[in-house]
Amino acid sequence: MSQNTTDQFFKNTVIGHPAGLFILFFTEMWERFSFYGMRSLLILFLTASFTDGGWEWTRENASALFGSYVGLVYLSTMLGGYFADKVIGFRWAVVVGAVLMTLGHAAMAVETEFSIYLGLILLVFGNGFFKPNMTSIISEMYKDRPEKKDGAYTLFYMGVNAGAFFGILLCGYLGEKVGWSYGFGLAGIFMFFGMLQFWLSQNIFGDIGLKPNKESKAKAEALDSDKRNPFTPWQLALIALTSILGLLWILNAPASKISGGKIDVFAFLGSGGNNYAILTALVLFIILLVYRFTQYSKITREKLMAVTFFAFLTIFFWAIFEQSPNSLTIFASDYTNRVLEGNWSVIFLVMNSLITVLPLGIITWVLFLMFKQTFKNYALANIILSLSFVIVWGIALWMLAKDYYTAGYLDLSDGTLELLKIEKVTTALTEVPATWFSTLNSLFIISLAPLFSKWWESKYNPSANIKYGIGMFLLALGMACVAIGASGIAPGAKTASVSMIWLILVYLFHTMGELCISPVGLSYVSKLVPGRMIAFMFGVWYLAVAIGMKGAGMFGENIDTIANEHGLSYFFWMLTIISVVVAVFSIIMTPVIKKLMHGVR
Repeated sequence: MSQNTTDQFFKNTVIGHPAGLFILFFTEMWERFSFYGMRSLLILFLTASFTDGGWEWTRENASALFGSYVGLVYLSTMLGGYFADKVIGFRWAVVVGAVLMTLGHAAMAVETEFSIYLGLILLVFGNGFFKPNMTSIISEMYKDRPEKKDGAYTLFYMGVNAGAFFGILLCGYLGEKVGWSYGFGLAGIFMFFGMLQFWLSQNIFGDIGLKPNKESKAKAEALDSDKRNPFTPWQLALIALTSILGLLWILNAPASKISGGKIDVFAFLGSGGNNYAILTALVLFIILLVYRFTQYSKITREKLMAVTFFAFLTIFFWAIFEQSPNSLTIFASDYTNRVLEGNWSVIFLVMNSLITVLPLGIITWVLFLMFKQTFKNYALANIILSLSFVIVWGIALWMLAKDYYTAGYLDLSDGTLELLKIEKVTTALTEVPATWFSTLNSLFIISLAPLFSKWWESKYNPSANIKYGIGMFLLALGMACVAIGASGIAPGAKTASVSMIWLILVYLFHTMGELCISPVGLSYVSKLVPGRMIAFMFGVWYLAVAIGMKGAGMFGENIDTIANEHGLSYFFWMLTIISVVVAVFSIIMTPVIKKLMHGVR
């Protein structure tokens, strides 16, 4: 890489950063648009009635499939990361992932049973190839400019949240108001645009992310001074066994429920076969992990133990936080009064217009700044990116205009409109889409992230344990809000009209909890883990996230059983109590973990 020092990337900058960062910014934005847009619709589509175009699944079955899907998404990152590092390079991994996800969304738009399952499989592998490699390119681009890296990741994170916001807003709106296939299809269209602009602009990254060769592998090994501790045959066999058991469990759990027991690979173990399989896998993995720790020096071993502790807490965080596209979306759809009248309707329409147009305007301005630096060399990529923004502007303005026009009308199943007032509309009436509430997470992150960043940089910056404790308490506070809101819902009730203020508070507190926990975890993996073990421990971390995602589905599977017996409020109070217990546990373990971290903050 003699001709590819980081200086060349900073010759032509946009807002003080390389133009290449913004190629990644927009690619990631469209990928997050597609991922969150589809995810916001999945549970609603599966549980919607046949007359509304859905599959009329039980919430239990829908949550089981959802949990396995998001769990597999994070597990697949280990596979994608391995192939990128060892075989095809970061760039090809991003392209392969984007193509697979485009095909996945296209398959889901067809809406047949086969195409939906095929689409989910393609999305799992697509995310696995795509997700871990975008940040790897940024890391390489800034490796000689560490002082600029925090700002780069902040900008990149803005792209992530902008994509999530617009994906949920537009795909969710089309899916709920027009048709499920339109929501699924739109997600695929923008993933395709993101892939094209990345592929056509890739030369801007110099040699970064190319397919690894003997020379690059030798150079990487020469830079790694950590002691080697290769996996022995019995350890590899144990990894293979635990991986197979875990994969079969995560696939078999929803398959056995959805098929009514006709498909059950662990049936020979009895009614608790799934539980026996995953417990066996976890025990074997813990044995391997503990043994691996014993092979390192005392300080290294203790640092690895600290990382494992935070990974354990992370399981509970994601299991509860990821109720957003699951039980909280069901709560928004079936138990929340989403019809606003009079002044509140007008306020919502104006507010929704502002939070749609202003961020889109800011990002379009960033796009214009990038064009001035890159259009000469990457004209086609810029034209394609421009076309994608023309489309998203068109859909956004159409959505806002439709909301203003139909205020006071009821959208019937055949597409016609009926006056909600018998004689004439005397007051504005607006129905807020159930998926709209999920956009609040991205909005609150964009608004609050600078405040939390200032907090972490101040002398009042708390320790990792305290941050986790605060995050889990905020998670508990959010769940307590929706539990209080649901307190008047009788056991077994299928609908209700709870005020939407409770959901708004949930997303406010949960977002603050996310800002305390989500950015902290991976940072401590990189700080505490030796270079030679970083891949293995990132694998442990993503395994914890995957378990948490599957846990979110497992919690959601029980919502109807608990709601029918004890009431819906009871379900959310359970999640509140779990969050408080984990928060307290994190805080009281502060002295122990601080000692294990050996001065790392």
